[in-house]
Amino acid sequence: MSDMSREPETDEELEELLRFLRDARGFDFTGYKRSSLGRRIRKRMADVGIDSYADYRDQLETNTDEFGALFNTILINVTSIFRDAEAWTYLQREVVPEILAQHGPDEEIRVWSAGCSSGEEAYSLAIMFAEALGLDEALNRVKIYGTDVDDEALRDARAGLYPARNLEPLSAELRERYFEQNGTQFSFRPDLRRRVIFGRHDITRDAPISRLDLLVCRNALMYFNVEAQTQIIDRFHFALREQGFLFLGKAEMLLGDGDRFDVVSMRQRIFRRRPGGTTPPYQPTPLKLRSHIGGELQNVARNRQLRDLILDASPGAALAVDTEGVVVLINSHARAQFGLTMNDIGRPFQDLEISYRPVELRSLIDQATHERRTLRVNGAERWVGEDVQFYDILVQPLVGVGGLPAATNITFTDVTVTTQLKAEVKRVREDLETAYEELQSTNEELETTNEELQSSIEELETTNEELQSTNEELETTNEELQSGNEELETMNEEMRTRTEELDEARAFLEGVLTSIAAAVVVLDRDLKVKSWNRGAADLWGLRQDEVLNELFFGLEFGLPIQELRPMVDQCLKTRKRGTPVALGAVNRLGRSIKCTVQCSPFDGHRGGVVLLMEESRGDSAQ
Repeated sequence: MSDMSREPETDEELEELLRFLRDARGFDFTGYKRSSLGRRIRKRMADVGIDSYADYRDQLETNTDEFGALFNTILINVTSIFRDAEAWTYLQREVVPEILAQHGPDEEIRVWSAGCSSGEEAYSLAIMFAEALGLDEALNRVKIYGTDVDDEALRDARAGLYPARNLEPLSAELRERYFEQNGTQFSFRPDLRRRVIFGRHDITRDAPISRLDLLVCRNALMYFNVEAQTQIIDRFHFALREQGFLFLGKAEMLLGDGDRFDVVSMRQRIFRRRPGGTTPPYQPTPLKLRSHIGGELQNVARNRQLRDLILDASPGAALAVDTEGVVVLINSHARAQFGLTMNDIGRPFQDLEISYRPVELRSLIDQATHERRTLRVNGAERWVGEDVQFYDILVQPLVGVGGLPAATNITFTDVTVTTQLKAEVKRVREDLETAYEELQSTNEELETTNEELQSSIEELETTNEELQSTNEELETTNEELQSGNEELETMNEEMRTRTEELDEARAFLEGVLTSIAAAVVVLDRDLKVKSWNRGAADLWGLRQDEVLNELFFGLEFGLPIQELRPMVDQCLKTRKRGTPVALGAVNRLGRSIKCTVQCSPFDGHRGGVVLLMEESRGDSAQ
């Protein structure tokens, strides 16, 4: 089959795989550009060694962990704090002052970071508004939403923990102000963290967050085709209030939307929503108010009382939060366990400690509302003084009229005893396993030690026999040493006698050399001075200790010694006495003399020559 006939089948298989991902996991990638999407899916297929889309679908059906690996390959999460510093500087200097000017001192500022990945962009926005408004005012007025379709990236975003290299664009002052060091990482400051809400959101399918002053979606649109981009821009237009700002990535443009958006900075890709515009793509149906007559009001009051009694009688702590983030219900167990009162009903949920301790509940509420499914957190720790409590937390969205979110019910089940018992059972089991392993190890060590002891006994017996033989050998050696010692003493006596004889001979020779009035110099084969008698010292003015072991032809005194080199070389070569040579010289007194030099071979140690130098009295120079 040729490549031309194969291509349509391959495209259809890709579309089948995309529909399967949408139906199985709720990820709709049908709006993504097929070239980049197909390239990333094929990269993941190559990593697991699969060639066809059909076989890869079978892999996904049999191995659920493969979904996560595939989504991580498709959803490339590239972000950092204040990424593209020039664009953020323009946003802070030009756009943020306009946003603040559009609002009164008590009005809320709403910001959405769409495609926030691991949260750096959302925290950058929080820092930027805190610097512009001051921290206290930002905590009261700014609300930031961070959304993404990647659950794993959202978990990192909610944690707010980053290594030092991710914070390098921040100055040391800003990092110290907005981050706290936690081991080798840095965590975003908790009070400002509570103004950032993270949740799962698909910008191609889910309803947009509305009434926004600033919408940031950088380098996400470029992965979608033109049709999907148009639908997303429609949602963004609906989400922004009039004069609201849209901040896109460097590779993204708004083409054909000049009637809905004004260009603030084309270089930095910042646009402003124009007044008016097209019909919004998402129109939530408002809740219809019921009219009640007096009898019905009484029934409602009675039913509400019964509902409260039933909730108070339930075994777990429970509270409810409406869509505006206001507490609408707290049962008796929640009041007793978390220090709440009836006065807390009607307060913003974010102002209560229970909203972020033992876990961050606001982001879970937002996620459960958007995904319309119940979320569960198991074994959440809550410290009360030095005591720890454990809760299983259930976050359940409640749907009202028209299928729209009405509220969120949060229940806390105290599992402290169960968790502690499980931990104790686990600890005891681990202790037993450790003890059993130690007993087995000890038993093996004892068996090994027993074998080693038996081996050691045999070795000791063998060693004992060897020691007896060695003792006998030592006795024999001792006798030999005694005999050798006697021989050494005899040899030492002989050496002493010979040394004395040598000393006498040396003294005799030195006396002879000293008694000779002529200068006598002995050179070795290397022409170094080995003897320099008193006559030489008196004649030339150099002492013996100044010339010993020095090269004769390197010395400087009154004799032109370089003229003697041929005679010395000839004597060394022929080993015969040379003819005397008369040379003009200068003695130690500075007087010019005639000096007769005769060279004779030296038959002593290692050979050499003897130079006899004598002043010619009758021919002294004037």
